[in-house]
Amino acid sequence: MAGTNLAPQINCKTASEVRNAAVSFADLLASGETLTGTPTVTQASLTFANQAVSTAALTINGETVAIGKAVQFKVSGGAAGNVYEIDINCDTTSTPVQTLYGTVTLEVVAN
Repeated sequence: MAGTNLAPQINCKTASEVRNAAVSFADLLASGETLTGTPTVTQASLTFANQAVSTAALTINGETVAIGKAVQFKVSGGAAGNVYEIDINCDTTSTPVQTLYGTVTLEVVAN
């Protein structure tokens, strides 16, 4: 399922790189609400590892994102010259629990 939240950043990597990525969900969360559990990160042509909710404050697109309000993951693979949309979903601490969906763009360039 494609995300309703399109992250503003366009990430870039070479085909041979393994990169860390972080996507903020802060604008979708209510006051006091955080992400919880293990996020799901999917895109058929890429490989993902270490999917997790942030455990420290992060700077994403020049803005500080509080603990528990971003998803982090490692990404590898992809073919140079392609742009991929990565789908991310994660549950929240709200009652009842919500599942938020987001999308981030990754451009793979030649080495």
